[in-house]
Amino acid sequence: MPRRTPLASLVAALLLTGACAGPPTASPSALPQPAPASPAGSAAAGSAGAGPAIDADAMSGIDVVFLSTMVGHSERTLQIVRLARDRVRDDALRTLAAAVEATEADELAAMRGWLPTTGPGASAAAHHHDGHGDDAALDRLRTAPDADVDRVLREVLADHQRAAADLARSHVGVGRNERVRDLARRIEQSRAAEVELLRGTP
Repeated sequence: MPRRTPLASLVAALLLTGACAGPPTASPSALPQPAPASPAGSAAAGSAGAGPAIDADAMSGIDVVFLSTMVGHSERTLQIVRLARDRVRDDALRTLAAAVEATEADELAAMRGWLPTTGPGASAAAHHHDGHGDDAALDRLRTAPDADVDRVLREVLADHQRAAADLARSHVGVGRNERVRDLARRIEQSRAAEVELLRGTP
């Protein structure tokens, strides 16, 4: 029988609720919606909708690079959680993985809509930094025996989300567009919280 930690299960459930309900201040949250018409509480992949892109003139090159990098990072996050979700045994870990998937699918749809498709920033936006140097970690998860999947997922996902938190934290200090910087703040908070949960799950 999988082990269940009440506190971890409770917090993970709250994370999933936060992904569906909107952006809390200190837990993983969906990206604030660029378009009012987008349904602000859906947890389905892509349901947030990208809305209209931010005016390219309002974003600096570093904002575009950050968004394009985070697109690649979130694409890899979804690969990680979807690769393991049918093999995870621990209930709290499964709930946390579902929350991560819902949150980042919504963020990914919104970030893609914000990126420029023409102009000087388009080439940077097209480069999504796929892999982020963690192909070996993904292979490790893919080949993990069933008995080791939970442990390997915690380790792989914690490392991956810690890198996202570090990147987002750095962008808060250098970004020019306030909407992109607000996204960076939210990402830093959510990924740091996820890392703590992953470390604390038995």
